[in-house]
Amino acid sequence: MLKNKLKAGIIGHLVGDALGVPVEFKSRKELKKDPVSDMQGYGTYNQVPGTWSDDSSLTLCLLESLLKGYNLNDQAEKFISWLDDAYWTAGGETFDVGNTTRISIAKLRQGIEPTAAGAGGERDNGNGSLMRILPLAFYLIDVDSAEKFKKTKEVSSLTHSHPRSILGCYLYLDYAQRLIMGAGLQQSYEQTVKHVNQFIAKDNFSSELKCYNRIAAGNIKDLAENEIRSTGYVVDTLEAVFWVLLNSNSYQESVLKAVNLGEDTDTVAAITGGLAGIYYGFNSIPKKWVKQLARLNDVLELINNFCKKI
Repeated sequence: MLKNKLKAGIIGHLVGDALGVPVEFKSRKELKKDPVSDMQGYGTYNQVPGTWSDDSSLTLCLLESLLKGYNLNDQAEKFISWLDDAYWTAGGETFDVGNTTRISIAKLRQGIEPTAAGAGGERDNGNGSLMRILPLAFYLIDVDSAEKFKKTKEVSSLTHSHPRSILGCYLYLDYAQRLIMGAGLQQSYEQTVKHVNQFIAKDNFSSELKCYNRIAAGNIKDLAENEIRSTGYVVDTLEAVFWVLLNSNSYQESVLKAVNLGEDTDTVAAITGGLAGIYYGFNSIPKKWVKQLARLNDVLELINNFCKKI
């Protein structure tokens, strides 16, 4: 079960990313007039259909690093190779790099300790760690909450060390793990909200929970679409992901709805796609989309190698 869900989650993430790349930064109003309904190419970054972005590159870097065990220095080295040498890119080109991620990787390159490299200011709460952290859900499937939070904090802090970004990653990973273990979309959401409200209340991150109050209230599904923002701000991104998942009934509906919210289309759809893949299963992802993915064989080989370790 775990191996199948890993494959579905990673491929689901890449497909969502690739669907969103050509229309990144388009407004919701523009996409209402001309919605994305299939895999397409060119557009924002002039990339061929099936091209995934930094979201997936860094996710694959983390997945590959975890093959050797949990090593923050190795993760840092892979992130540097991605930025400098186009490692684990879709087509040999590094594009769509967030400023916070770029600055943090420059610090890693200088030899700064991985957990001290990430930007930690109030304005450094983009979704750059949230977009790449899904493999940790599988790697930490059997650990307790305290250990999960510690490692989530460390992995996020390679690029994003503000408590708000870390808390967003923890919310996401807790939800993902409940889906991996077989709970439903709504049930997992309710359980995550209950757990995080109790767990974070005991932690010095509790002051940040108010920023996620619309998620923590337990009724994000009931908000109207015009109340959902789909920007690169970590809180907006996570709200959009939960809203889309809880208001959709299939993988395809989920990722297309995520893309057509506009703005940070690739990241919202990638994060949504990873979770939708886990829940609906690999066979729910349209085969024609999977076949169009860049470097599909390389990605599947990496997934299979990771599966041998779990």
